[in-house]
Amino acid sequence: MTSTAGKQWWKEAVVYQVWPRSFQDSDGDGVGDLPGLTSRLPYLAKLGVNVIWLSPMFASPNDDMGYDISDYREIMTEFGTMADFDQMLETAHSLGIKILLDIVVNHTSDEHEWFKQSRSSRENPFRDYYIWRDSSGVDEEGNPLPPNNWYSEFGGPAWVYDETTNQWYMHIFSKKQPDLNWENPAVREEIYSMINWWLDKGVDGFRLDAINIISKPEGLPDDPSVDPDKHSSSIPFVIHNGTRVHEWMHELNQRTLAGRDVMTVGEMSATPPEEAIQFAGFESEELNMLFHFEHMGVDSDPATGMGKWSFTKYDLVELKQILNDWQTKLAGKAWGSLYWNNHDQPRVVSRFGNDSPEYRELSGKMLATTLHFMQGTPYIFQGEEFGMTNVEFGSIDDYRDLDSLNFYEDMVTERGILTQEEGMDLVYKVGRDNARTPVQWSAETGAGFTSGTPWIGFNPNFTEINAEDALAREDSLFYHYQKLIQLRREELTDLMVYADFVPLDPEDAEVYAYERHGEKGEKLLVINNFTAETLERTYPLLEQAEGSAVQLVISNYADDAGATLRPYESKVYKVG
Repeated sequence: MTSTAGKQWWKEAVVYQVWPRSFQDSDGDGVGDLPGLTSRLPYLAKLGVNVIWLSPMFASPNDDMGYDISDYREIMTEFGTMADFDQMLETAHSLGIKILLDIVVNHTSDEHEWFKQSRSSRENPFRDYYIWRDSSGVDEEGNPLPPNNWYSEFGGPAWVYDETTNQWYMHIFSKKQPDLNWENPAVREEIYSMINWWLDKGVDGFRLDAINIISKPEGLPDDPSVDPDKHSSSIPFVIHNGTRVHEWMHELNQRTLAGRDVMTVGEMSATPPEEAIQFAGFESEELNMLFHFEHMGVDSDPATGMGKWSFTKYDLVELKQILNDWQTKLAGKAWGSLYWNNHDQPRVVSRFGNDSPEYRELSGKMLATTLHFMQGTPYIFQGEEFGMTNVEFGSIDDYRDLDSLNFYEDMVTERGILTQEEGMDLVYKVGRDNARTPVQWSAETGAGFTSGTPWIGFNPNFTEINAEDALAREDSLFYHYQKLIQLRREELTDLMVYADFVPLDPEDAEVYAYERHGEKGEKLLVINNFTAETLERTYPLLEQAEGSAVQLVISNYADDAGATLRPYESKVYKVG
């Protein structure tokens, strides 16, 4: 057995997520593309990141913005050609940047050739590539009923009735995203062949989308948590981390990853640390790391029964408890991922910081420092490094995200459970398009993103918040991220990456502080004020250390006020 304990390049890496549709348009059609990404690679090299997580750029009809793949070995027409991909990969590698592809293997598009064949008849060889079931009965009017009560993540039943073959197919996400049947060895062989094809092409690893729901429970039982009067959407409770998922993850590892020095991360909702150790354990031979979502739920309100489509002010004590728990429970056993936001989440400076002009960059620096000094591999989402914020468009018609549109249609338009104002407020706070507005490169017309009409509107604040402005100011958020990355990859690698994590003051509802303890006795003290208030805090590590042994490593203020913590102040001391 090959262990992944000890030092590994992917533990020391800093990853930057590119959502290509909104990153950089090169041909004026308003859609980001691969040549656009290639043109911005020097910018990412300047930032210092050495891995790009590239969200899906495969052929797709774009029902779910590329997460509905119709051909795994072709490039989406809007994004360019395979030659464009090859040029991007070669350029990235020349700059010391690795490419992590986002692969979706829980489902395909209903326009994939496999599904076209599968739905054509019950006798077709591709029929069992997907999950088909008979009706559970008929309603009072004689209409067929779904096989069970599961809801899809994007609203409505997780089943579509197909009249041609008189059966239902499962879709945990959009109805145009039918779930693959991993129980079928032929499906797994297709997936392994495809992954090896991309690895042979030179990519450096994969992010595996929704990978912990590939193993469906035997018999597909009803979900006991379903309440049709409240739920707008929900991945079925019974579907996560099924009985065969570890068997298949190990098989995938052995058939594709074993013997290759590549990086893997799995997207895994509803996965506790104990289960994560099985997926990403140093001895498990499955994946290198995973994305959990526990801290992404701290500002939702379970009492509403609406899951992610709810909002309440987050509690720092709860946020700390979750992050500290993951740090301590994985320590020495498995590796974790560190992130504040991605293509599915609101912008972090608006969510956990303060996006007012006075505090946007201060709080952004504080949040970056909090995350990057923890143990795990940090991820930066495009625009995070210069402080892009959430957006509030005037109408639901201005939005493009399928999940948001379905939520609004269901809860406001059709059922009237929420008022228009209530529905829009939740879209503003929770909706995925907060992360998907075009990257704000400059204050010029088109925000430096496109010379044409963008596929979705710009955040109006692009004239004040943009990369060009950040690059022009030495004290900007961009250069704070650059410094964090430099410290991690050069000066403080052992302490920032490998040292033990020691939480401090877990009940402090205003300050997030922790220590990192190295093998040679050196320590880091990380202090972050999550409020706009001026606070006083003292820490034994500083009081006990001699002055000459204390070094201020990084701060978001120009001076050090000692025990006084100014609004959103963040600072890190090295002791010893």
